[in-house]
Amino acid sequence: MFRLHSAPVVFAAALLAGCQAVNTTSGGAVGVDRKQYMFSMLSTEQVNQMYAQSYQQTLSEASQKGVLEKNTAISKRVNAIAQRLIAEVPAFRPDAAQWNWEVNVIDSPELNANCGPGGKIIFYTGLIEKLKLTDDEIAAVMGHEIAHALREHGREAMSKAYGVQMATQIGSAMGVGDGSLQLANMGVQYLMTLPNSRSNENEADLIGLELAARAGYDPNAAISLWQKMGAAGGSAPPEFLSTHPSSSSRTQSLQSTIPKVMPLYQQKKR
Repeated sequence: MFRLHSAPVVFAAALLAGCQAVNTTSGGAVGVDRKQYMFSMLSTEQVNQMYAQSYQQTLSEASQKGVLEKNTAISKRVNAIAQRLIAEVPAFRPDAAQWNWEVNVIDSPELNANCGPGGKIIFYTGLIEKLKLTDDEIAAVMGHEIAHALREHGREAMSKAYGVQMATQIGSAMGVGDGSLQLANMGVQYLMTLPNSRSNENEADLIGLELAARAGYDPNAAISLWQKMGAAGGSAPPEFLSTHPSSSSRTQSLQSTIPKVMPLYQQKKR
C-alpha cells in the first residue's frame, strides 16, 4: 500500500530515472574522463537551439549599434585562429565537426569571450587589444571556451538546476511542461552569467590546452594568458573572470599538463 511518507523516495527515483550518465568527449592526451549527469528530457539539440536564439539576438543588437566586426583585420584574425581550432575538435568529439559553428567579433571594451552550446563563438575586441594578446594567447582563450561547449557544461549546469527545481516541487501540481518553460527562462543565466564550477574550469583548461597544441599554438601561452588576465583590472576583475573564476591552482595544473601536449604541438609545427 502506498504511504504518503514514501512520496519523496518515489520522486527521487523518478529524478534518477530521468538522468543519464554520459561522457560527452573522449579523454584525449590530457585524460578528461569524468562522467556527467544530464537530464534526458533536456537534449543537446534543445540547449543548442535555445542558445542559438540568444546568440542571434546578441549579434542583431551589435549589428544595430554598428559594433559587429565584419571583414576587419581583427575579425579575420580571430576567424583564422578559430578555424584551426575547430578542425581539431574531432579528436575529442567527432560529431562536433558537424555543428553549425559561428565566429563573431564585437567591438567593445569588455575583456570577455565565449563559446556557447553548438559552437557559437563571440570575442570582444577589448580582450585582445587591452591585454595585447598574441595569436597563441587568443587560441588559449578560444580553446578553453570551445572545451566548455564540447563538454556541454552549460547543459550540465542546467540539468543540475532542473533537478533542484523539480525536487522542490514535491507535493505540487507543476507538470514537466511548466518546469521546462521555467528552465528555458533561466537557461541564458546558467549558460552565460553564473560562474563555472572548479571541475568544469579544470576540464576546459586541459582540453583547451590540447586543442591549441593540436592546432599548432604554443601551449605555454595558456600560462601568460592567465597571468595577464589576473593582472588586468586591479580591484575590478575582467568580466571573463566573473564566469571563469581563477584560482591559485590553475597555473600549477596547466604547467603540469603542458608536457603531455607539447609533443602534439611540436608535431604540428613540423
